[in-house]
Amino acid sequence: MELAVHILPYLIGLPLELLAIAGMLRFGYRRYLFVFVYVIADFLTTVVELPVDLSYYAGNKNKDAENSLVHFYWIDEAIMQVLVYAAVISLIYYATAALKPRRIVRISLIGFAVLFAGVSFLIHFDPGNPKVGEWMTPWNSNLKFCSAILDLALWVLLIASREKDHRLLMLSGALGIQFAGDAIGQALRNLAQPHHTYWLVYTGDAAVVLFNLGFLYIVWQTFRFAKTKTLTL
Repeated sequence: MELAVHILPYLIGLPLELLAIAGMLRFGYRRYLFVFVYVIADFLTTVVELPVDLSYYAGNKNKDAENSLVHFYWIDEAIMQVLVYAAVISLIYYATAALKPRRIVRISLIGFAVLFAGVSFLIHFDPGNPKVGEWMTPWNSNLKFCSAILDLALWVLLIASREKDHRLLMLSGALGIQFAGDAIGQALRNLAQPHHTYWLVYTGDAAVVLFNLGFLYIVWQTFRFAKTKTLTL
């Protein structure tokens, strides 16, 4: 049963990732380069994690398998968080192109994002701690929170703009959905830790997966209908 629950997201997620990549290759991968790189990295990290993940949940739960699972998880998590951070910043850059004081807005938002990430990393980084997750978790949570704030700022800029860029709005909304899923998942995991409530952990994991699938679906649809005036979900 546990193995089946972990196989299902791969069966749905991998095709969606490929469809999103194919859609962006049709139109938009050059302009939205960081989003494109993020989607590709999402596919590649999924492929890398697949054999280790399935092997572990199929019953190979020895110490080496557990260490491999944790090792791959944190490497992939760090890569994906940096890329999604860069993707949001790149979308803000495009969203401010029509603003008159764009240089000030760009420097303020992008400077804040880079400074926040760097300071947060220096605060939590602990090279002497063999348990990477103990310092990576708070840093990762901080980046996710900042990403959500930046995405909200991006959404406000796009809504306030006289000329609506529907593609940017769709991508901003897709990222916002993913950030919401991450926040819900992390909150449920934090609630589960004190009492080792595993069903809450699984619920949190399911929330992250479902919202990530929602993100991929919207990206696919955004570029699937790139040549039409109306984007239909």
